[in-house]
Amino acid sequence: MWEFVDPAEVASIWAYRTQPERFYAWIRPLVEKLERAKPNPAHEALARLEHMGIIKWIITQNIDSLHQQAGSTHVLEVHGHTRTATCMECGYQMSTEGLWEEVKRGHIPPRCPKCGGLMKPDVVLFGELLPPEALVRAQEVSLQADIMLVAGSSLEVMPAADLPFLARRRGSKIIIVNLGPTTADHLAEVVLRGDVAQILPRLADLVLELREQH
Repeated sequence: MWEFVDPAEVASIWAYRTQPERFYAWIRPLVEKLERAKPNPAHEALARLEHMGIIKWIITQNIDSLHQQAGSTHVLEVHGHTRTATCMECGYQMSTEGLWEEVKRGHIPPRCPKCGGLMKPDVVLFGELLPPEALVRAQEVSLQADIMLVAGSSLEVMPAADLPFLARRRGSKIIIVNLGPTTADHLAEVVLRGDVAQILPRLADLVLELREQH
């Protein structure tokens, strides 16, 4: 996402207020990819573990709603999502289904149907606070966890990256599945290096086998 652009210039709240057209020109191809995207085996494995009662909550920094599409129901989206947008002037909130169609037709920036203000997708831009309700709930469930599974994150973006440390301070055991090293590897009982789309389905299968044996 950031290979050819400066995030502060296209995906910060300050840039959005001054150059919303540039933001929408940048995010339009990303949204088109998200609309075509389907849950992968990792999303499906996490949904299976939730349905088994093993996973109580999913805390995600992703904005693509793929966990819900895979069947997960207890999802905390700490970086927001693209399903709705909110007017920066009057606070009116609406579904983005029609908004994205307008953007793809080049009608940017989209305007509020109530007051004419700028409509902003409900994703967290650089310089914005995380959604307080989602963040506080994510901290609460981290403190309640017996085990925290960290999957597909290098744990570099705060404050979400602090959640495994918060869980560990309350005695939670940590399992990390990631292609590369993370900042919490030294805290973990188990570290698995590899693709989450390959490892998590195997993990779900093993949990199911153990449950059936007992």
